[in-house]
Amino acid sequence: MPDGERDENEGEKREEKKLQSSGREETEEERLDRNLGELLQELRVALPGVQVLFAFLLAVPFQKNFTEASSFDETMYFVTLLLTALSAALLIAPSAYHRLTFRYQQKHRLVFISNRLSIAGLATLALAMTSAITLVTNFLFGTVATTVVTSVLVLTMFVVLWAVLPLKRRFRYRDEGLPLLDPPRDG
Repeated sequence: MPDGERDENEGEKREEKKLQSSGREETEEERLDRNLGELLQELRVALPGVQVLFAFLLAVPFQKNFTEASSFDETMYFVTLLLTALSAALLIAPSAYHRLTFRYQQKHRLVFISNRLSIAGLATLALAMTSAITLVTNFLFGTVATTVVTSVLVLTMFVVLWAVLPLKRRFRYRDEGLPLLDPPRDG
């Protein structure tokens, strides 16, 4: 096959691959770069919240009034502290994974694993924030009813905004028979 014909065929195959990969004019490498960039932007939103909550929680036991905390408050504090630490670990893990696999051609795996770690980190963050609200509500009002109602409302808010709405859209998209734009790949 002449060189001009081979170049033309390769160009057509490249264009076809771009369109098949995600419905956009991008190669798989470009898609992975875009996905990683989007993930990093999302983590830049979540991480400051985790850091502020964690810093607040680290200071709480050293406050004068903390000695007056009930055993329930102490338990809720410890649970909230652990959930916040776990959330921070999960949300920071993609950076560590990237650093340790840098230059090993692992971007597809990085995006796949980082997505899962981020989802787990956000779920844990929702639980940590709900626990913090539970702790503060119980400390301020000391009534079981107020604490339970407030905690259930806060947890419901997180579940609806962070899980139900996006999953509803995702299932609707799937049920309409529309193709998944970024199909998972074995790896």
